[in-house]
Formats: sequence, structure tokens, C-alpha cells
Amino acid sequence: MYCSGCGQVLTPGAGVCAQCGRPATMPIPPIPGIAYLVDNYASKIRTLGVFWFVYAGLSLLLGFAKLAFLQAFFAHHFGMWGHGPFMHSPFEQDWFGPAFLHLAWITVLVRTGLALAAGWGLMERARWGRFVALVAAFLNIIHLPFGTALAICTLVLLMGYRNNTLYDQLLQQP
Repeated sequence: MYCSGCGQVLTPGAGVCAQCGRPATMPIPPIPGIAYLVDNYASKIRTLGVFWFVYAGLSLLLGFAKLAFLQAFFAHHFGMWGHGPFMHSPFEQDWFGPAFLHLAWITVLVRTGLALAAGWGLMERARWGRFVALVAAFLNIIHLPFGTALAICTLVLLMGYRNNTLYDQLLQQP
């Protein structure tokens, strides 16, 4: 092997050139250790937990607004729009409106509760937190636009062998 600076023949095992003092090989940058990777992953999981909390609040507020609109719609408070010919369908019954509203309330509360549980589990680094966050992600993936974005981020950060290993390492940290 020859020195890249002066062309002198280097002795095997020499770290520097004896003539010009130039390093014989380029120093290899250190590979980040598992502690660095786990710390980096922990900050991502903490941020994801905060996003689940924000999504829970947003979901609850928007759910209340949507359900207030639906309740007013089914109570015929929209003038001619609430009494038009489309309102006299075979599905218009006395039970349909209240039953639909109850189902919608239950859906909003379950989605909000699941998002809160996912955020709490991820912030606490609980083993069940990863599972709950994945379930919440799969259920919210069709809830455009915020649910879809959060679901994709959750699936990217929590699925796969590498992320499973990092999450397990995260559980072992104090």
C-alpha cells in the first residue's frame, strides 16, 4: 500500500506515513450505538403520543360540531331543506334519527377514548400502548385528513422488526 500524499511505500499495520505523517487510512466514523438509537426513537414515540392527544381533542370537538348539525337536521330546523321531498323516504321513521345520533355519539366517544388511550400508552412507554396505537391507527386510517396522516405516521413508527426491537429496548429503559 502507498501513501496518498507522498507516494511512499507504507509498512503493513502503520497508521501514518513515516515520511509525511499523513494517515494511512481514512478514519471510520463511529456507528451510533443502541443507546443513541433508542433515545432518538423515544423522542419520536413521545411526539407521536402528543399527536394522539391532540387528535383526541380535535376529534371530540369536531364530533360535537357534526353531531349538533345532525341533531338540528333531524329536528327539521333547516326550513324548507328539512321538509323537502327527500325527507319523505321509506327510511324516515321516528326511530331512525335518534338511533343514528346515538350510534354517532358512541362512535365519536369510542374514537376519542381510543386516541386518548393510544397517547397515554405511548407517553408511558407501556407494552399495551403500542398495540392500542396500532389498533387506533387501523381504525382511523379512513378518517381524512388528520386521522389518515396520524395513522400513517403511527404505522411507520411502530410496525416492522426494527421498530419492534427499538420499542422493546425502550421498555427496558428506566
